[in-house]
Amino acid sequence: MPVPGRSPASGPSGGPDQSAAGAGVAETQAATRRRHPLPSAAHAPSPQPHAPLPAQRSGHGPVPGQAHARQRAVPEALTLLLIEAEPGSGPGIARMLEQAGAGRHGERIRVRTARNLTEAERLLGPDVHCILLDLSVTGEAATAEDGEPAEEGDELEALHEVLAMAPLHAVLTLTDEDDVELAAEAVRVGAQDYLFRGELDGRVLGRAIRYAVERKRADLAQSRLTASRLRAQENARLERGLLPTPLLAGSGLGFAACYRPGLPPPAAGATPTRALLGGDFYDAVRTPDGAVHAMIGDVCGHGPDEAALGVELRIAWRALTFAGLVGDELLATLQQVLENERADDEIFATMCTVDVSPDARRAGLYLAGHPAPLVAVPGGRPRLMPQELGGPALGLLPRARWPRQQVELGGAWSLMLYTDGLIEGRTGPGRGRLGQDGMLALVGRLLDQGLAGDDLLDGAVTEARALNGGDLTDDVAVVLLDRPPGPCGPGDRMS
Repeated sequence: MPVPGRSPASGPSGGPDQSAAGAGVAETQAATRRRHPLPSAAHAPSPQPHAPLPAQRSGHGPVPGQAHARQRAVPEALTLLLIEAEPGSGPGIARMLEQAGAGRHGERIRVRTARNLTEAERLLGPDVHCILLDLSVTGEAATAEDGEPAEEGDELEALHEVLAMAPLHAVLTLTDEDDVELAAEAVRVGAQDYLFRGELDGRVLGRAIRYAVERKRADLAQSRLTASRLRAQENARLERGLLPTPLLAGSGLGFAACYRPGLPPPAAGATPTRALLGGDFYDAVRTPDGAVHAMIGDVCGHGPDEAALGVELRIAWRALTFAGLVGDELLATLQQVLENERADDEIFATMCTVDVSPDARRAGLYLAGHPAPLVAVPGGRPRLMPQELGGPALGLLPRARWPRQQVELGGAWSLMLYTDGLIEGRTGPGRGRLGQDGMLALVGRLLDQGLAGDDLLDGAVTEARALNGGDLTDDVAVVLLDRPPGPCGPGDRMS
């Protein structure tokens, strides 16, 4: 785009520009007088010999009576690229714009002329806003160096070439009055508007150019918006489809899950954005032997790469679990998957896996750098499962081991697995974090209120967010397995 106030003495090709520089100065001065009229004699202050005109006032304060001048937006200077087979044979476009006073209110429309598309491509720079194509120019004439058509072709061939050459520029077409169908077809093909030679004058041309430029800008903005919405819809469908469906039929256990991607602080000047899927992942399945296996994990970092790696680990965990791998052997294999799929060697993932026995009275716990789950029984307070024997996160140590910890659950219980996003939120304006102790107290209050299942998880995440004073910056995933009081066995339906 041209710099306001830049002299239009020459165009990019080195030749003289066809805008009227002298007339533009006169029009600018006239526009200045129109925008800043002198006060009337009835209301003017006493004359001062050297009082400056309103247009000459210094400083940034408002000028009395000039509110309308501030509200008027000064149009930008535009550049028109004219493509005609025989320059000068038709109406003088630059002369029309000059004579019609198209430069009033401070704007100017500069004109560059090309005989063919080869020359037009050389003149087509980022400062060109609109292209005016004479439809008498054929595609062959436009591309031939001598300007002579080799044979008769498509009447809109040149227009197709112009649209392909300048997809981001506004395009106007010029034709005869008896070519109405051709002019309309040009608009259907992609031109912003058409003009008839016999009806052309400077005012009509100036308005058409500005209309075409603004319409093209609106079309491009709408196109970008539509493409953005389609991408968002596709991503939403993909991300929702990547969330797991637990396979617990016949286990007799209740299942609930809550997943909320974090809202990390944006870069300077950027807008915060929340994805539908983050780096946290979870799953739960029942194997043919009647045991229930549940896991939750967290890939370090935020973004689509971390989310994709989390999905890969979840799918690998399910496949390996159904293949009969458990515990240390399972985690060692998942570490190999992570090492082969991660973008760099600094990426790691924490994980917690729980294997509930077929009678649902005991569980085996494996921790890979992950916070321990909490368990609650009727009439008791929530407590953390043991975490002293946990191993390192996946991807940190090549030959790490993850020992099993046996936990007695009893007849009725609720087991909650979570990622660190839940416990790392703040509890006020200071530096204090919710932590595991705060989470135990929070969940205990919600249990006392009679909440269970999805309501319990939603309440926990909502209260953690409220304590944080807004959205949690890290992803949060919470999984709840529970065995209700009363007879419950492998043949019962999932509650």
